[in-house]
Amino acid sequence: MMADGYYSSKKTDDICEDVCGQHGSRVVLSMSRVRCILKGIDLRTVILLLVVIPTAAFGIYVHGQKITYFLRPLWEKPPKPFNEITHYYNENVTMETLCKLHGWGIREYPRRVFDAVLFNNEVDMLSIRWNELYPYVTQFVLLESNSTFTGIAKPFLFGIHRDRFKFVEPRLTYGTIGGRFKKGEHPFVEEAYQRVALDHLIKLAGIEEDDLLIMSDVDEVPSRHTIDLLRWCDGIPPVLHLRLKNYLYSFEFKVDDNSWRASVHRYQPGKTRYAHFRQTDYILSDAGWHCSFCFRYIDDFIFKMKAYSHTDRVRFSHFLNPQRIQDIICKGTDLFGMLPEEYTFREIIGKMGPIPRSYSAVHLPAYLLENADKYKYLLPGNCRREGG
Repeated sequence: MMADGYYSSKKTDDICEDVCGQHGSRVVLSMSRVRCILKGIDLRTVILLLVVIPTAAFGIYVHGQKITYFLRPLWEKPPKPFNEITHYYNENVTMETLCKLHGWGIREYPRRVFDAVLFNNEVDMLSIRWNELYPYVTQFVLLESNSTFTGIAKPFLFGIHRDRFKFVEPRLTYGTIGGRFKKGEHPFVEEAYQRVALDHLIKLAGIEEDDLLIMSDVDEVPSRHTIDLLRWCDGIPPVLHLRLKNYLYSFEFKVDDNSWRASVHRYQPGKTRYAHFRQTDYILSDAGWHCSFCFRYIDDFIFKMKAYSHTDRVRFSHFLNPQRIQDIICKGTDLFGMLPEEYTFREIIGKMGPIPRSYSAVHLPAYLLENADKYKYLLPGNCRREGG
């Protein structure tokens, strides 16, 4: 109220000063102090604080892994390129000629071959693998644990399905190992523990110096003519990686030709150790197939997602929803919602989105094609899974 009796509604710039002299209720004083604090903040700042920042934080929480993988080329260089060995093969060409084409000699008799795997739950892929390699493998070695790499209890599934593999029984060395079930331990520690146990089992199987030892996961399947070539040729490298065609969910979705972890070793007592990382610079091109997450049942997908060493990729519970998994299998997209694991932006962008469908079933494992009705779900045009 002004001195001459007139009221003025003009806002003053000294609100904060007035508040200090007020003796009103605590609520009024609190509200006035808030007004003082907000006095110098404009609308853009409010939107930034209340909308933009929380939205960005939520986006990073949901898509942080994608952002990390997309920016990978900024801080991680690609690995050293392999020395690629051209792979020559035709069923009508003699072994002597094939060895000569590779720059190798021919042996008087073939080497013995040992195929060693750690088994989880890939029953169908194991059947395809062992039938593919059966003509040339001397001893099949399989180790199974009652624990996954992530410490989840599991039955001895190979033991349950052992009747399916009677054809290899005379050549089979089968072992089991109890899991340690240590909470909070990194999955790769349990994986390394099981691989050391597999080393011991390989020795029990009777392997000797210069025998061939195949080191690969169950779903990394060398072609039989590749193994036949390596057992007959003289002068092959002591350790040789195998470049495999890379498939996801079935042989309908070919990702690329860059699966390289499978390897073949000329066994050296006291030196050769079972491993699943890069062990040499030499790699043989077009040497087989890697069919990842190639399961018959949706339940097996869920189990694998929770059980294998990269369990941190299951960031949300809805990732394990059966209908979501079935839809992703038929679309050819990623189960974990991840971007491609590549080292250049060009490769990352080139592989983003669904994997293109392949309508070719040429040069697939013979046993798969001979039993196409039984393994129909692995062939192009059959993405529906049982239980999904």
